[in-house]
Amino acid sequence: MRPLQDPRTGAVPASPAGAGSGAGGAAERAGGGAGVEPAGRGTSLRLERRYRFSASHLYRRPEWTDEENRARFGKCANLPGHGHNYRLFVTVRGQIAPLTGFVADLGRLDALVGRLVLDRLDHQHLNSALPEFGPGRLNPSSEALVRWIRDQLAPALAPEVTVVRLRLEEDEDLAAEWHLEDG
Repeated sequence: MRPLQDPRTGAVPASPAGAGSGAGGAAERAGGGAGVEPAGRGTSLRLERRYRFSASHLYRRPEWTDEENRARFGKCANLPGHGHNYRLFVTVRGQIAPLTGFVADLGRLDALVGRLVLDRLDHQHLNSALPEFGPGRLNPSSEALVRWIRDQLAPALAPEVTVVRLRLEEDEDLAAEWHLEDG
């Protein structure tokens, strides 16, 4: 497996994949290392990254009639469903790593979002791709998708990095957000 390359700089992390979230090791996270002063020690900053995926979905309750589904969900209840070109904004918080100047290793963040979210959602019919949104379960609304994405990402991030905001734009007129302070 080839090391992940930072999309901003083209650099390859010196530490093995999966070892923390910064490009440096424990000494860097602790603020040490080769006489370099910690950049922003005690200062927490946010970094936002945008991702895109395309997916289709359907709003429908199997226990309701076609008329009830259309009355509640409008055209979104029409079989077989409809699609969107989603935009996902992931905002993380952390301290600036003194050796790299980064809050998060973008290569690792991209790989994590890719594996846990994009690979599972992109070019999928969400009602079929995820058991949580199967027939009789939760409708894959933007709000429900944001919560699902949070549940995938939050526990998987390195302890030095915290996801604090997710914004999922379904189109230019509709978006759902989750913020850490909201729970």
